[in-house]
Amino acid sequence: AWRREMVFYFTSIPCEAAPEGYVLYMGKDKFENDDLIKHAWPEDVWFHVDKESSAHVYIRLPRGSALGDDKEWYKRIDPLVIEDCCQLVKANSIKGNKLDNVQIVFTPASNLKKSQGNAVGQVGFHKEGMVFKERVQTRKNEIVNRLDKTKKWEETNLEAELLQRNKEEGAKARKIGAEAEKERLQQEKTWKEDKNARSYDRLNDEAQMTTSGDLELDSDGEVDFM
Repeated sequence: AWRREMVFYFTSIPCEAAPEGYVLYMGKDKFENDDLIKHAWPEDVWFHVDKESSAHVYIRLPRGSALGDDKEWYKRIDPLVIEDCCQLVKANSIKGNKLDNVQIVFTPASNLKKSQGNAVGQVGFHKEGMVFKERVQTRKNEIVNRLDKTKKWEETNLEAELLQRNKEEGAKARKIGAEAEKERLQQEKTWKEDKNARSYDRLNDEAQMTTSGDLELDSDGEVDFM
């Protein structure tokens, strides 16, 4: 049977890319943090207080955000939304919440790595170069309070949600692939038809040149220049 988790959900400040705000989420304890790592989406970005114990906070960006040639897509998040994520993760760190000048690390969820020696809730990274850092000078209660007002604690099935997401994205990719193949075949057909038409026109031109080049002979077999 699939495991159901209790996950905290929040809504970030609105921005141009997300007029209704982004979904932020975190687990209630270190055991659920492991489930979040395992079932995070490719578009999710993970936040944590650097070198201190804290909640694992994720932001869910639009599907397809991680695709394309932009290798720093996760750094393009609106600065005000980044601040929301950093304030939320700081507020949910026992030690970090009391400290000033705290450093927050964030990276794509796909860069998180669970090694055999990691304790529950502990993670490493596949590529250290994909870990970005943001410094938080102090706690901002107005941000934390605003986020807390959007807080929802919901029972969810992370594994089932990820499977459904992958199923939908797979179907979308297959549809795009089928449409691209259909377009390719149509272009190939058009190209062949154009080629055949050009060949036919050339044959007609050659036939007309031959006909107009024929000289009319008179009854004596001589060329008639009349």
